[in-house]
Amino acid sequence: MSEPRSTGALDDIVVADFSRVLAGPYATMLLGDLGAEVIKIERPGSGDDTRQWGPPHDSDGVATYFNSVNRNKRSVAIDLATEDGRGEAFEIATRADVVIENFRAGTMERLGLGYDAIRVVNPGVIYCSITGFGRAEGAVLPGYDLLVQAVGGLMSVTGPDADTPTKAGVALVDVLTGTHALTGIPAALHHRDRTGEGQRVDLDLMSVMLSSLVNQASAHLGAGVIPHAMGNRHPSIAPYEVFDTADRPIALAVGNDRQFGLLAEEISAPELTTDPRFATNPARVAHREELWEIVSGRLRTDTADSWFERLSARGVPAGPINDVSEALAFAEKFGLEPLVDVPGSATPQVRNPITLSRTPATYRSAPPGLGSN
Repeated sequence: MSEPRSTGALDDIVVADFSRVLAGPYATMLLGDLGAEVIKIERPGSGDDTRQWGPPHDSDGVATYFNSVNRNKRSVAIDLATEDGRGEAFEIATRADVVIENFRAGTMERLGLGYDAIRVVNPGVIYCSITGFGRAEGAVLPGYDLLVQAVGGLMSVTGPDADTPTKAGVALVDVLTGTHALTGIPAALHHRDRTGEGQRVDLDLMSVMLSSLVNQASAHLGAGVIPHAMGNRHPSIAPYEVFDTADRPIALAVGNDRQFGLLAEEISAPELTTDPRFATNPARVAHREELWEIVSGRLRTDTADSWFERLSARGVPAGPINDVSEALAFAEKFGLEPLVDVPGSATPQVRNPITLSRTPATYRSAPPGLGSN
């Protein structure tokens, strides 16, 4: 078998990155990992907002938030409020294969850097705009992740109960939008390769949020259900939640009757499989409270790590509740190699999750200093 090429899958692609904070920078970092040349356009003096989003900072004094989404980029400080700055930015955009921006809708057009202006000179450009609520009536609304989690329904199904709406522990909608951009942009590039035509790629956080509700949205559309927060429980599967053990909680994700039978055997309660309350998944969902008490009572006889080993050996999906440090160690234990060393970075970084057999991701440079080119 031949060895992978040293060049990246996107090493002939130039990206003009006008985005900041998270959704856009996450997408452009992943493009950079895959070989694209990413030119990050930033405000002189302050740069991307996340350069100031600390603590924490790494040992070089750089905000760790900024570090998380900005490797494999060059930084160019350009004042878009000036004619010279706009001219410089226009020149970069007109020689780029991809332009990505997440200003409030209409801002790039007012600066003379909108899609219609760029494509006159660069008709093959892939121009990706990320907004909070689209470019029509929703353009007046600010696109903050917390706001979208709130109005987009996610907080209503997250948290301990219906009275305690809770956001996800990371800016999940921004991350999902960035990954959706990583689908739309290569699709548009593929179309350009076949036809020579560039196009606009539009993403908005609200639409990504609604699409990402998946089964919860489908339950409403197909059955009239209004989903609500259920803590760690699943509306359609049991046992699929968190249970007590002798030391710390453990998650069980039992997705079918076969797995439930294996769980029942391992916790020395085979009679559960013939109990009419628990013999089928719909019955278990209807009697989840009784099931939780019985299963937790058995699991309290041993530790979470011991149960993880025992249940995993039987093919029962289970895992302890890890903190971030433990999660990284867990991935390392199972050969996932979660961390990479990036030249010039004071600390390791989490690797790109996309593994390509011929053109793997590369980690060529640390997140850039402002205007470092």
